Amino acid sequence: MPQMPSQCYVKRETRSVFTPEHMPRLVYVTRTLPEDQSRPRILHAHQDVAEILLICGGSGRYLVGETFYDVGAGDLLLYNSGVVHDEFSSADDAIFSYCVAIAGLRLPGLEENALIARGTPPLLRMGAEAEDLRLLMDMMYRYLLEDRPGCESLSHHLMLALLGRIYQLTGDAPRREQAEPKTLGRQVQAFIDGHFSEPLTLQDMGKALHVSPYYLSHVFKEASGYSPTQYLLRRRIGEAQNLLITTDLPMAKIAEQVGFETQNYFNLQFSKHVGMPPGKYRESFVGKKRGGPERE
Repeated sequence: MPQMPSQCYVKRETRSVFTPEHMPRLVYVTRTLPEDQSRPRILHAHQDVAEILLICGGSGRYLVGETFYDVGAGDLLLYNSGVVHDEFSSADDAIFSYCVAIAGLRLPGLEENALIARGTPPLLRMGAEAEDLRLLMDMMYRYLLEDRPGCESLSHHLMLALLGRIYQLTGDAPRREQAEPKTLGRQVQAFIDGHFSEPLTLQDMGKALHVSPYYLSHVFKEASGYSPTQYLLRRRIGEAQNLLITTDLPMAKIAEQVGFETQNYFNLQFSKHVGMPPGKYRESFVGKKRGGPERE
């Protein structure tokens, strides 16, 4: 084995892809331990941030867009802003992960708050590289948790290091947006994503997309693994989770805003799918008193 040098020099002029005018902003860092699977995140999207998710342990099956991916330790998932995702942890091998959310991201050739071009697979198998990324994310999490003056600045610079490395790793991927095929499955998903807060039936979807409700349901189940009504319900619950974490809106307003007819039905379905009532879910993330905006 060749002997490693004891000193390494900077051999190239450094030039950051980020400028003061286009500087990304760290929004939050989430650490999910195996015991945290009792409060799962349901089908949801973030309209103003991109997310970097590293699987450190466990296994699961994650939906990104309309594609399912089997994930395990060492896998990295890149979520562009607005991309719907659902996360399932294995019942006997619970997920341990870190998630970093970034706003104001502008990478060359990509839309705002995008880490990869449309049509590019969001899953990277990191192998031995995963430990370096885990250490960066863990330091960011611990510095923000410490909440001392200067910790935000330290976490910001660690975020830039994380982004820089990911930009290197995805350097061979397309940097121009690719048009996605307009399959019926994608059309149904896009329609539900755009109208989930409205009263919506299978007949409404079929009428809007000019196909029979039966055929629409069959095609969508084949493409996504969900029936349209299952997807609609999970989409509403996922958006309710976002609002519970990021706003102070009362439960009745959240229920109305995501498309539930009554607060009682909202409470029932939320508890069934998440494992706890909406109020307890909010408290588990932000406490009984909010000390400022907190997101996941």
